[in-house]
Amino acid sequence: MTDTTSTTANRTLRRRPNTAYRPREYLTEQEVERLIETARKRGRNGPRDAAAILLAYRHGLRAQELCQLRWSQIDLRHGRLHVNRAKGGQESVHPLRGPELRALRPLQGASPYVFVTEAGTPVTTAWFLRMVQRTGVAAKLAFPVHPHMLRHSTGYKLANDGHDTRSLAHYLGHRNLQSTARYTALSPDRFSRFWQD
Repeated sequence: MTDTTSTTANRTLRRRPNTAYRPREYLTEQEVERLIETARKRGRNGPRDAAAILLAYRHGLRAQELCQLRWSQIDLRHGRLHVNRAKGGQESVHPLRGPELRALRPLQGASPYVFVTEAGTPVTTAWFLRMVQRTGVAAKLAFPVHPHMLRHSTGYKLANDGHDTRSLAHYLGHRNLQSTARYTALSPDRFSRFWQD
């Protein structure tokens, strides 16, 4: 007779907290600039990669939103970007400034998608993840980076610039203000007027 009892215990694999992988979940403005400059100089697709990082940062785009971005959402003449949010977020129209317009114009081609591979197909979220990770290593950032850090960087930058929570929530497409409150919580300037000596 054979023993049919399990000799291995069922184990639940738990993901370690984000702090175990990196000290923070956002990049400073200088770190994002370094990432963009490094992307621009890497390989033959540098301008495309730099533009992808710039747009993800300036507009708080998720990887999926960036990869699905179409030219029909962009009005280069009037400097507008219609942002279609994923995850049930609120759509909005963002202004496009000079750096974004200069980065986007050379990318115009036959594809309806803004960011495409050399074969002309839309880029994928897996591509964006690998590109950002590799660019972070090439930029010699002190910790590993991932695409969603660019979205968090947008929130922290705008909160530090003093923008109100409700406007910030609408800009990022949040339906719940609690999702936005995390950015104002770490703003170093929010306590600056507490003690006036």
